[in-house]
Amino acid sequence: MNIEQALATGRQTLSNSDSPESDCQALLCYALGCNPTYLHTWRDKLLTDQQQHNYSDYVQQRASGQPIAHIISQRGFWSLDLKVTSNTLIPRPDTETLVRIALGKVAPEMLIVDLGTGSGAIALALASERADIKMIGADYSASALAVAKENREQCQLNHVVLWQGDWLSAVASRSLDMIVSNPPYIESDDPHLLQGDVRFEPLSALVSGHDGLDDIRTIAQQAQRCLKPNAWLMVEHGYLQAESVTVIFQQAGFVKIETFKDYGDNDRVTIGQQPL
Repeated sequence: MNIEQALATGRQTLSNSDSPESDCQALLCYALGCNPTYLHTWRDKLLTDQQQHNYSDYVQQRASGQPIAHIISQRGFWSLDLKVTSNTLIPRPDTETLVRIALGKVAPEMLIVDLGTGSGAIALALASERADIKMIGADYSASALAVAKENREQCQLNHVVLWQGDWLSAVASRSLDMIVSNPPYIESDDPHLLQGDVRFEPLSALVSGHDGLDDIRTIAQQAQRCLKPNAWLMVEHGYLQAESVTVIFQQAGFVKIETFKDYGDNDRVTIGQQPL
């Protein structure tokens, strides 16, 4: 079987996928240890028996619903290639909105915490752009932090501090210049939890009470204590939650509250400033 035949066979097997072509290319690149350009340049190249076996196995895993990121243990985010496992959320392009907005507010020597860091995606993306900040990635899950540690080392961003804790409960008052977070924000009975990649991701990183806002309420209240005057709180949320998150921020005492849209033109990130 050559590369062209392998892709054709994979597309047929994954015909029910939303993206059979890109799925097959990602899986075949993983099996061959190559980049997509190689697939197009060497379409007649024969696969070894071992490569064919591995590719077939990966395609079957994908056909059963396994996320591509879990099969190949990797997902690109910002300018980084990150390891992901079933212990972390799969970083998504919409979360880059949070990174972009945060970078617009960053100043040298800021102490910034990424709450619920998971794979470390947000913390590492910020640190990769600004070597002059003090970056902490915090998570309650030791398993998630183990993945973040591997990514920190792979990205050679060893100045990022990783810390295990329950949101901001152990953080000193008036100590932070910025808080960023992609917390759980899905409603506990949301039918989307039974569909797509989220079926394979940790529920604790997805679900937050009956309205999906329990953790954002907690973060906003704790942030009010931990942020310095004029410091910023920035959270990702569901595309229908901007109004509710704005109210939560207002009730916690934040000012200059603003919501930003993601790449799909959906409300995705709300920020607020700690008053003087």
